Formats: sequence, C-alpha cells, structure tokens
Amino acid sequence: MNTKLLSRMTFSRAPLAIALALLLGGCMVGPDYHRPAVAMPAQYQPLPGWTAAAPAAEAPKGDWWAMFGDPLLDELEPQVSVSNQTVRQSYANYQAALAQVQVARSALFPTIGISGSASKQRSAAGNAGSGVEHLHPISTSGSLEGNVSWAPDLWGKVRRTLEENKATAQAGAATLANATLSEQTALASAVIELRVTDANIDLVQQTVDALKESLRVVSNQDAAGTVPPSDLISARTQLENAQSSLLALGIARAQYVHAIAVLVGKNPEDLQIPHSSALPTLPELPVGVPSTLLQRRPDIAVAERQMASENAAIGVAVAAYYPSLTLSAADGFSQSPLAGLLHVANHVWSLGADVGETLFDGGERHGEVAAAKANYEGAVAKYRGTVLTALQGVEDDLSGLHILAQQAGVLDDAVRNATRGAEIALNEYQAGTVDYTTAATARATQLSTQQNALNVRQQRLLDTVSLIGDMGGGWSTDKLSAATQSGAKR
Repeated sequence: MNTKLLSRMTFSRAPLAIALALLLGGCMVGPDYHRPAVAMPAQYQPLPGWTAAAPAAEAPKGDWWAMFGDPLLDELEPQVSVSNQTVRQSYANYQAALAQVQVARSALFPTIGISGSASKQRSAAGNAGSGVEHLHPISTSGSLEGNVSWAPDLWGKVRRTLEENKATAQAGAATLANATLSEQTALASAVIELRVTDANIDLVQQTVDALKESLRVVSNQDAAGTVPPSDLISARTQLENAQSSLLALGIARAQYVHAIAVLVGKNPEDLQIPHSSALPTLPELPVGVPSTLLQRRPDIAVAERQMASENAAIGVAVAAYYPSLTLSAADGFSQSPLAGLLHVANHVWSLGADVGETLFDGGERHGEVAAAKANYEGAVAKYRGTVLTALQGVEDDLSGLHILAQQAGVLDDAVRNATRGAEIALNEYQAGTVDYTTAATARATQLSTQQNALNVRQQRLLDTVSLIGDMGGGWSTDKLSAATQSGAKR
C-alpha cells in the first residue's frame, strides 16, 4: 500500500474515531454521589420550664454580633475576616483548591502547541584512499509545525477528577467560613471576658473603698481603746487581700486585650481598649429544628464535601481498569534549504491514535479501588460523627442557658440579701453588739455572692455566643455553589 493511499485512509477514519470518542465520552465509571442519610431528631430535647424563642424572632444572619449591642464588637468583628491570620491562611488554601479545579478542567480539552526549528550544516566529501576532501556548501534547513493532542475522557476519569476537585474546593470554602466563624466567636468571647473583668474590677474597687472606710472606723476605735487590737489587724488583712485581688484582675485584663489584638491581626501593644463595665446585652435566640444544622453548620458542610470528594475518587480509581486513548495531529512545513519554507510543496501533516491498556499490575488497581472505597467509608463516619457532635453542642448550649437563667434569678435574690446583711452587720459592729469577725464575714459573703452573679451573667453570654457558633452564625450551604462558580469558569 502506497503512502498516499495510507494517508487518505487515515484521514477518512479520523472523523469516525472522533465521533466514537464523543459518543463514549458520556460514560462515567464509579458510583454517583448521594449524601448518606443521618438520623436527626424532630426537635431539641425540651427541659422542664423551657420555652423556645418566639417564632417571629429571626435567627442570626450576617453581622450576628450586633445583637449584643456592644460598640467594641461592632468595631472589631468585621476586621476578623480581613486581618485574622488563621482566616487568611484558610483563604489561601481555598484559592489553591480553586486553582486545582482549573487544572482538572484543563484535561477535558485538547493540548495545542507550535514548534519550529532551523539548523545550518556543512559536510565533507572525498575520494576513498585519495586523502583529498572537499567541503560541501553550507546548507540551512528548518521546519514549522503545529500539533494537537487529546485524550478523550472515555470512562469519565477526568470528569470524576474534576468532580473530586470541585468538592474539595467547596470543602475549602466551608473551611474558610468555619475558620472565620470560629475566630469571630473567639473574639466575641474575649470581649465578653474583658467586659466582665472590667465589671469585676469595679466591684472589687467598691469593696476596697468600703474596706478602707471600715479600716478607718476600726482605727479610730482602736485608738480609743474600745476594740481589741486583733480587729485592726483583721481589717488591714481584709483590705490588703482585696487590693491584691484588684491587682490580679489588672493582669487578666491586659491578657484579654492582647488576645483581642491578635484575633484582629494586630500586635498586642498596638491595641488600647478603654475601661468599660457595661456588659453586652443578652439576646434571645430561636434555634429552629435540628435538621437545619445540615445546611447551617460550615463544619458539617466540610465533612459532607470531603465525603463527596472521596466518592469521586472511587471513580478515578475504577477508570484505571479501562484502556486509554490519545489522539494526535500535526500540520506544518519542512524544507531544506530554508528558502521557500511556507510553499505548498513543503506542506507535511500527520494523524495518529495511541491506545493503551494494562494487562497485569500485580493487584495495584484493585488496591487503589479498595483504598478509595475505604477512604469514602471513613469520610461517611466522619460526617456522621460531625453531625452528632453538632447536635451535642447545641443541646449543651440550650441546657446551659436554661439552667443558668434559673441560677441567675436565685443569685439576684442572694445578692440583695448579702448586701443587706453586710450593711446590718457593719451597723451592729459599730453599735458594739457583734465582733468584727461577723462584719468581715458578711462583707466577704457579699463580694463572693456578687462575683458569683457576675460569673453566671458571663457564662450566659458565653453560652449564647457558643450557641450562635453551633448554629452556624447565619451561614448557609447555599453559598457553596457560588463559592466555586468563579473558579469553575476560569
């Protein structure tokens, strides 16, 4: 068979091969993804006396921290998503995942290239045995060629890889959202700790002032000889202990300010926060039904998208059992000498197809498929475990808020009684009807009760922040499709 006839046959079969490849391109081996079912309760466990928030109330959306009515939170929270270094790291990881989506998509398209070459050469010629050589003239040769190669995705390996990388990118988007929410709730908690510390400083300062007045009274009585010297020593000791507690609170306050600075991406020494004992408002949150966590928790979305990615990896592994096909074509010019390179007489072209299939690999492909399936089962277990942990967190928050609300009511009464008791004991001591120990004990009880009430208020605020975080902070899985859309188009 001559070369021209072979070329015509190869050219005539090319459309048939391409059509066959396109026809088979719809085949995708491996399992299609379906989210596994998880058991979700119809409602959160109600506690005695527990009532849900009013149905008209809205779940937190967007700037959820505004519900606390704290100007410091309103100022600093928006900076977390911009300047927090943990969030910036998660953002960079997400951008890298989007780039991998682009890499995976590129395998669906042909690779087109162009190449050219030019060379000069001169050879010598002579008569055998004569010892005389003659140099041929310098010759110049060159070529200019365009080439195309394409591996049709016959079994869906490329599309499964793209599916895997898209799911990984969406998991990266959810990881970014989860990191942002985590750092935002950490900032809210730190601000609450700071506000409570300032309130505690005011409380202890009031106690120090009262103890100074008590010491003045006892000093006058001691000078008059109407009280034993031990009363003076006790009064001084009680004042010094209160002053020591006040100094310790100053250390804690500085540490909270430093932590807040780091959370918003600043050096600890660069942030100054004025003293303020005004506590944030305690909001009431509707929690909805447990099933909403599947759409609202970014960590659950991370686990679900990782599960989808591992499912697609099974298809990638299964595709290795099937043959591969690569189509190639080249078209260009070749000429020696170089002059007249682009003349039609110098036109050259070629078409080709390569088919490959592994006949024996010692069980490598079987092992890869088994590993992919095992990884998927592990991802399913992680997903279900994440859902269970989410349910536990919400239940813990609700239980804590309910019980702490009852405790706060009891402590409010206790604070009033302890304050009244300290006043009565001090009056009785001044009247000489009780010793100083009784008055000192009543004062210590008052401070301890006030601090307990403050701690309960603090824990209620912290549990509310935790509940907002456990409910996703207003985030939704609807954002995931948009998160990778820009990356898919690039």
